[in-house]
Parts: sequence; structure tokens; C-alpha cells
Amino acid sequence: MRVKDFLNSASRTAFSFEILPPLKGNSIDKVYKTIDALREFDPKYINITTHHSEFVQRTLDTGEVVKQNIRKRPGTVAVAAAIQHKYGITAVPHIICSGFTKAETEYALIDLQFLEIFDLLVLQGDKGKIDPGFIRQEDSHQYAIDLQGQINRFNQGYFLDGSQMEKAGTSFSYGVAGYPEKHVDAPSMDSDIHFLKEKVKAGADYVVTQMFFDNRKYFDFLARCRAEGIAVPIIPGIKPIVFCNQLSVLPKIFGSEIPEDFATELRKCSTDEQAKEVGVEWCIQQCKELIGKGVPSLHFYTFMATDSVRRVAQRVY
Repeated sequence: MRVKDFLNSASRTAFSFEILPPLKGNSIDKVYKTIDALREFDPKYINITTHHSEFVQRTLDTGEVVKQNIRKRPGTVAVAAAIQHKYGITAVPHIICSGFTKAETEYALIDLQFLEIFDLLVLQGDKGKIDPGFIRQEDSHQYAIDLQGQINRFNQGYFLDGSQMEKAGTSFSYGVAGYPEKHVDAPSMDSDIHFLKEKVKAGADYVVTQMFFDNRKYFDFLARCRAEGIAVPIIPGIKPIVFCNQLSVLPKIFGSEIPEDFATELRKCSTDEQAKEVGVEWCIQQCKELIGKGVPSLHFYTFMATDSVRRVAQRVY
């Protein structure tokens, strides 16, 4: 079943989560362990992130230091296929603009069709502040809505060069990202919602939000979207805090404000274990309120937080 079908027919708040592909050279076993730890909560779909290449410095045997362009986490399409085959759970690979040419995107879409994976999350992708060495390739999309256009044309049976497929395959459906606290590059919230509306008009079936820690931010965002005529499901993205330094790191990287009463409790923590406990309890209260308001799904970001997500799910599902 497609993600859009789950969301539009759900009688209760669904459970889903996001994972990262293993680092280059590592086994997929850690991915399976994460899924096995959370499988009992009946995840309706699992997202798999995509990562562009980046420059790293390597020291040669001669002592010379050189820059090499590597992709630290390859394998998104393969991991999605492995998950869907092994678990029978809908896999949702991320398709991003950053670091991928239009041709590479087309090849990925062809592979995904062969593998019978038809759900996507379409994103601009990380750049700039996270990877200062990143340079957008000339033959890549700059914005998610441009990437949507390529996917839509593919769904209609046309390749990049304008040639027509002998027979169009099963169409992809997809979601896009939303930002309750504004995208870092947006000049204003009004501008951000304007472009989100354009992405929905272009074919997005649902929206998944950036992580937030203040539910009022989500409810205000939801109200503004509805007022602008954005009627698709808007899924809250949730992440329990597990480290003391996330009090400053997460707002800096993701622009997610931490409410003062939550921040006060985190500042009392002298160890990561204490911060983890505070994070779990805060996340439980967040989720209970969101479920009480009838959100269609809770989408958890599990990176470095699988145990916390499991504990939260045990209390709210």
C-alpha cells in the first residue's frame, strides 16, 4: 500500500521512522537491528535517507595530502529494496537534488521501478553549512519542485531527452518536506509556505516536517497551511534528544527551537544518559498531545536514537 493510502485511510495515528544507509564498507546488519527493534509497533513505512558525495582529505603513503570526493553512505536504492523484500514494509527512499545529476536521478527512478518501489520523499538535500565543500553540479536540480517536474514527466512516460517510453511503468507517488520553524534559506514563513503550496500543487501527496520540540510550532504551521489551501496530510517529524550537546547542535543545524522549560531540564544534565532520560520524557508528552489531536502519523528520526524511539513508542502506541 502507498504511503498516501495509509495516511488517507488511517483510523489511528500511524508509526513510521527514518534510517540512514550504512557507512561505506559497513554491513546492513545495523539497519536490520534498528528495524527489528521497532518492528513490533507496526511501522507503515520506513524512509531511507540519501547522501551526496563530499570532499575528504586523505594522506597518501608519500605524505602528500589530497582531496578525494567520496560518498560516505551509498546504497539508498539497494537498502530500500532489501527492506521491502525482507520485511514487506513500504520503503520510501529519499530522492534529492544536491549532488545528483538529472541523469543519475533518471537511472535511480528506472531502478526503483524495476524493484517495485513506488514511494519517494523528494527533497532539495543538505548543502552549504553541513558540507562547506559542496558545489552544486550544473546538471542537477536546484530546488525540490524542479525535481518533482522530472519525476512527473517520468510518470507520464517521458525520459529526460524527451523520448517516450515504450510503455510507462507504475507511477511514483511522493511526499515533500515542510518546516514549522521556516527553512533556513527562506526569507520569511509566508515565503516558505508559498513554496510549499507550489510543491503540493505540483503533485506532492503529503508533507513531512522537519523535527520540532514545541508542538505549538507544528499546530501553528498546520493552521497556516490549511488557511493557504494546503489540504494534504502534514506528518510531524519527531526526534528524542539523546545527548547533552544537542541542546545547542540541533537548533544550529536544523533551526529547531528548544522550548525554555525543556532547555532548563537539559541544562541540569551532567551526562548524556541523564539527557537521554529527559529527552524520552519530553518526547512522550509531545507524542501524546499530537496523537490526541489526531495527526495521521508520527515520523521518527532514529539516527543515534533507536533505543529512545523504542521507549517512546512503548508508551504511546
